[in-house]
Amino acid sequence: MTGADSGFLLGDGFFHGVKRGKDIMIIGITYDLRVDYLAEGYSLEETAEFDKLETIEAIENALILLGFKTDRIGHIRNLTCRLVNGDRWDFVFNIAEGLKGFGRESQVPCLLDAYNIPYTFSDPLTLSLSLHKGMTKCILSYLGIPTPAFAVIETEKDIGKIDLPFPLFAKPVAEGTGKGINPESRIQDKNELVSVCSRLLKQYNQPVLVETFLPGREFTVGIVGTGEDSRDIGAMEILIKNNEQEAAYSYSNKENYEKLVDYRLVSDASAEKAKQLALAAWRGLGCRDAGRIDIREDASGLPNIIEINPLAGLHPKHSDLPILCKMVGIKYVDLIKMIMESAVKRREDIKKL
Repeated sequence: MTGADSGFLLGDGFFHGVKRGKDIMIIGITYDLRVDYLAEGYSLEETAEFDKLETIEAIENALILLGFKTDRIGHIRNLTCRLVNGDRWDFVFNIAEGLKGFGRESQVPCLLDAYNIPYTFSDPLTLSLSLHKGMTKCILSYLGIPTPAFAVIETEKDIGKIDLPFPLFAKPVAEGTGKGINPESRIQDKNELVSVCSRLLKQYNQPVLVETFLPGREFTVGIVGTGEDSRDIGAMEILIKNNEQEAAYSYSNKENYEKLVDYRLVSDASAEKAKQLALAAWRGLGCRDAGRIDIREDASGLPNIIEINPLAGLHPKHSDLPILCKMVGIKYVDLIKMIMESAVKRREDIKKL
């Protein structure tokens, strides 16, 4: 299927007809719905990264407005059953987070790769790498991209080996949505270090990332596109109201952001540095289509990468990337259009090789 055959006019950024022969292209949607896992007995925090029904409806409505037919698939177990039953799609819009393991975000893309079904967002390698913050920082360091000095605690025996200056910051090595982050995450001495790391090891059953605490401004940078075609769409500064809790974008702050957090669109010199750094990290890790990079300044004002988000939340009102898009005048349907344009262009570029 060529660009002309598919009906995608990538040059001007619009979809016209979106045809596959005489049929409109069918876009499957893979996702993890929070209420499904709550019904299975998982807690609110365990399901914090999963999507609300409003997100799925918003994505589907946007795809329909762009001229596609849609098919809600759901989580990986549904996808597996449907593939076995012979169902196929022209493209899959994938936002499935997965439930278990360091490779949980890569499970759906792996399965789609096996069936040669194209999909949105990053590939299994990038998704697995970026979820493990320690491995991500190793790659960033290799690329010469600033990130806080760090250590990964696998067991309690590793705590005594840490040789980093206080204050430090600790969090689970492979969680998102601020999970595991609270006022105790900023660590002032060895006693706190032992207490916090021991608790996190037991509570999350995974290694703990300990890194130098960065006291400066915090930004999230939105990015669309892939490789050399990627570009930033703006930088948003994150400000905790009235120093509520701690100077960190915690799980509690994210869950109650309307009361506890201020978002400000910024374009000063520091924000421009953050955007340049974000693009370097995005391209260096092979991220695709759209996402976010979280950045914080050190004591001297140097921006450092603190987290890569190649599978960013897409709730139209509550997720950081759509919030940033709204600030810069990008409508939600246009964000989804840019994601699809990037994904389709990748597919067509591969076919030319």
